Amino acid sequence: MFKAIRIFILLLILAAVALGTWRAQARSVEWKYALPVNVYLINGDASEASAEYLKGLTLADFKPLEAFMQEEAARYGHASRASVEVRLGGILASQPPEPPRNGSALAVIIWSLKMRWWSYRNADSKGPGSQVKLFLLYFDPARTNRLAHSTGLQKGLIGRVNVFASHDMASQNNVVIAHEFLHTLGATDKYDPASNLPVYPEGYAVPEQVPLLPQRFAEIMAGRTPVSENKAEIPAGLHESVIGEKTAMEINWR
Repeated sequence: MFKAIRIFILLLILAAVALGTWRAQARSVEWKYALPVNVYLINGDASEASAEYLKGLTLADFKPLEAFMQEEAARYGHASRASVEVRLGGILASQPPEPPRNGSALAVIIWSLKMRWWSYRNADSKGPGSQVKLFLLYFDPARTNRLAHSTGLQKGLIGRVNVFASHDMASQNNVVIAHEFLHTLGATDKYDPASNLPVYPEGYAVPEQVPLLPQRFAEIMAGRTPVSENKAEIPAGLHESVIGEKTAMEINWR
């Protein structure tokens, strides 16, 4: 009898957690109020260069995400209510768990649970309601010229984002940050993982353009601007990126 009671209590806890997660996800794209986006800074490679770079970052460095969302919301008729509020949560000493590389579905699920538990223990968000947490891991480009894949989780509204500790790459960093932020809201990738080329039509900023190529802008969830059938370029910043029709539908703008 005691064992049955324990199992029943555990099931109630799991049901409550699942319900809370579902509510947070739903509210994050209701767009009734400004959505808080909490940004936390982490020295990803434990280098002095990254440490110094983090000390110089301010809230203003992440304001382009707010402007990008507001401008794109206006294109879809949501200018008056679809906004985000970026908050700088400071520098964290702890490192979040690394996602499995080419892991099984079970390994990904286990990592997701670990990531959500780590987030709960290391980053307190202030205030009620749905809030996104983005953990930005910075790497010295003199030591690392290629970053591991970043990840955004809709369950938990958490992003683990790898970026460069470089002022010259700050604008491109914001593209990566925006991409992972939109993952937390349910947006899906719009590129072919084998080639990294945008997928037509959802990965094209203006799929009805004639001639189709070259495109002028990158669809944010494709991450690159198609310039020919076999070539796509990384946008210089969010000013060269847009939210396409399918992504707009996924985040409840359509």
